[in-house]
Amino acid sequence: MDAHDLMDRIYRQQRHIYDLTRKYFLFGRDRVIADLQAAEGETVCEVGCGTARNLVKMARRYPGARLFGLDASDAMLKTARGKVGRLGLAERIHLAHALAQDFDPARDFGLDDPFDHVVFSYSLSMIPPWRESVDHALEVVRPGGRIHIVDFGDQSDLPRWFRAVLYWWLGLFHVQYRPDLVAYLWGLHAEGRAEVTVTPLYGGYAFLAAVKKVE
Repeated sequence: MDAHDLMDRIYRQQRHIYDLTRKYFLFGRDRVIADLQAAEGETVCEVGCGTARNLVKMARRYPGARLFGLDASDAMLKTARGKVGRLGLAERIHLAHALAQDFDPARDFGLDDPFDHVVFSYSLSMIPPWRESVDHALEVVRPGGRIHIVDFGDQSDLPRWFRAVLYWWLGLFHVQYRPDLVAYLWGLHAEGRAEVTVTPLYGGYAFLAAVKKVE
């Protein structure tokens, strides 16, 4: 089963209750949106945009930004397109069916230039080739542009039983904590490919990372 089919199987029914349920455990998403500081005319692409919940909030906060989203699931994109259309944002939010490790600004969105911002909001924990996806994001963002990440952390300051239950529960939805992700980001920093900052949230429940491509 390829990534498209797997995501459709997972979200074919969940998409109808996704926004209602995820607000109780996908913490930090609004912090990422606030940290974007997208300027007039800048392009923002969310990888794994799901129902377009974040893109709609970006559109309201940054009326001058150009917004793009991609997802591996046709089912989720159906919900996203419906939401964007109902809210009158179809001219501002452009959606594509694509994969994180090989999406293309020109092919998928008709853009001539790289993105100013790429956002991963709780999506890398669902993407098996997550290293390739981070590397690819660095390729499609402009020099000086930024990758913004929020995802599950190591739960370091939370009870051990909570961590065990959370990881078990996430596994039911093909979501997996990536223990090597933060170290990989610091590796990009050490190699001189990017300037990296990482901020733990909520006792390690989640973390925020800003990855600025070296100019």
